[in-house]
Amino acid sequence: MTGFDRILMTTGAVVLALIWVLPLAYAVWTAFHPSEYEARFVLGAPLTLENFVKAWNAAPFARYFLNTFILVTGIVVCQFVLCTLAAYGFARYRFPGRDILFSLVLLQLLVMPDILIVENYRTIGALGLVDTIAAIALPYVASGFGVFLIRQTFMTVPRELDEAARIEGAGPLTILWRVYVPLAKPIYLAYGLVSVSHHWNNFLWPLIVTNSVETRPVTVGLSIFSTTDSGVEWSVINAATLMTSGPLLIAFLLFQRQFVQSFMRAGIK
Repeated sequence: MTGFDRILMTTGAVVLALIWVLPLAYAVWTAFHPSEYEARFVLGAPLTLENFVKAWNAAPFARYFLNTFILVTGIVVCQFVLCTLAAYGFARYRFPGRDILFSLVLLQLLVMPDILIVENYRTIGALGLVDTIAAIALPYVASGFGVFLIRQTFMTVPRELDEAARIEGAGPLTILWRVYVPLAKPIYLAYGLVSVSHHWNNFLWPLIVTNSVETRPVTVGLSIFSTTDSGVEWSVINAATLMTSGPLLIAFLLFQRQFVQSFMRAGIK
């Protein structure tokens, strides 16, 4: 790589970083300063938490956060269980139609979820689950990407470990739980962050399938600030946005190294 190539790549990285950082910096600035400082940067401007107080009082965020926590936790647990069982079957067992079934799993990755909204809504309506947290979670309790990712990891486990466990009298589920799952912990961490991030930020499907405060997640609750009659208060909106996205940012900063290393181990580029 020549010096010019490095300069070009560094410049591109800096430009992309600024494109990502500047909106976040603006949101942080306006959220922690009075509304009169929304459009101007002044050194020594007073800091305030008033915008966060207004945002918290403008909507039942405690309920929204509880709904979101229940939603993402339930989805991740179901995905871990179902994707693990499917991945183990595809990685270690030979049965008729295995390759065809796995191709169908990969085909699911090519289908945009928005295409299935109408049919999913009809199914949820037929089950009588409209306006429930279960209605939001049901279409996502299994994941083709999760099956693929965990299968790739399980295929790297030496078969000698299976044989050693069988000699000790372990059954298939015991082998899966005691041998495969512990070796795949970094992958579960990476996939868990991806899944939580996606379902924490999901907006369209929860908006369509919920009607009440008791079932709405935090992303749908955040939309109340775009329909207020009192005018747009960007400082309050940005404070609410930071409250909504803050947990994800903190989680990624805490686990970013494990997140990147996990995908590298799985061979995902």
